[in-house]
Amino acid sequence: MTASTHAQELAQIAARAADSKQAENLVALDVSGPLPLTDVFLLASGRNERNVVAIAEEIQDRLAEAGAKVIRREGLAEGRWVLLDFGDIVVHVFHEEDRMYYSLERLWKDCPVVPLVVEAASEM
Repeated sequence: MTASTHAQELAQIAARAADSKQAENLVALDVSGPLPLTDVFLLASGRNERNVVAIAEEIQDRLAEAGAKVIRREGLAEGRWVLLDFGDIVVHVFHEEDRMYYSLERLWKDCPVVPLVVEAASEM
């Protein structure tokens, strides 16, 4: 199975939003095969708790503008690992230390990577 075009588009919007707040190590994984509930995991890292929260809030705002509503949000108060569930995509914004510890890329290593284009956001 392959991630829907809609999910891939949302991942691009979210990646650009994250990039605009200096997110690092952006990776999108097509998890539509093993997970029937979502198509794409977007992973991003922030340098500190404030940066993690800013990234997560920007992603939520930009996806809301695109018509995607957050179904569930967890971890925003702590700013270490924020999970934003939009149905078609789930965004994980990690503090860089927590990202290394939990290593979701390793857990989902069999899932294909969804190409991301974020250069346009860097030029703004």
